[in-house]
Amino acid sequence: MTRDDDPSEDVAEKLKQERLERGRLLFAGRADFLLGVVALQHLPPSDRVEVSFAGRSNVGKSSLLNALTGQNGLARTSNTPGRTQEVNFFTLGDKEQAGLYLSDLPGYGYAKVSRSLVKEWTKLLKSYLRGRPNLRRAFVLVDSRHGIKESDREIMSMMDECAVSYQIVLTKIDKLKKTEQEKILEKTRMDIAKNVAAHPDIILTSSEKGDGIEELRASIADLVLGC
Repeated sequence: MTRDDDPSEDVAEKLKQERLERGRLLFAGRADFLLGVVALQHLPPSDRVEVSFAGRSNVGKSSLLNALTGQNGLARTSNTPGRTQEVNFFTLGDKEQAGLYLSDLPGYGYAKVSRSLVKEWTKLLKSYLRGRPNLRRAFVLVDSRHGIKESDREIMSMMDECAVSYQIVLTKIDKLKKTEQEKILEKTRMDIAKNVAAHPDIILTSSEKGDGIEELRASIADLVLGC
């Protein structure tokens, strides 16, 4: 039997396609903005699975959320980094049918933001991370052109401290050549190797080209459906 005839490869491909289809179906429903909160007492009830998105200002969080849901106007994009100053919640689907909360965390790492505001954001983030029992995973977005910065390390350390599982999502990979993508992927793997709450799999994405969006949807569906 040749390698091309290996039935295990057919099984693996079938399982992959089934997984991607679960992700597509999960995000086929309508997504809606629910509310923005600036204090823990205003958080929505923990009545459905929740995943969050964190990243440096201007990393492309809003564009990624729009690409994931297929709704270009869901999350507002801005030319002014640091615009998001609260935790924004979106709903996806019906909670009785594996519904989901998507939360967009305040952007960080923007030098012109005042220290007092950074302090307030940090307090809000810690309260959120420690107070959401339904939070299955945080996706930490990192610009693939720059790699993990000190501010990314700070948010990762915060999640390690709060025992929140997180996964790195490299954004804007369409701006890199294939060899550059491979280099940043390997460097990122090495950078997160000692972080206790970091998921080992890294997802490469491009909101503009659609790269990695299906895989990210599938990863979220795994969390929602318990696969």
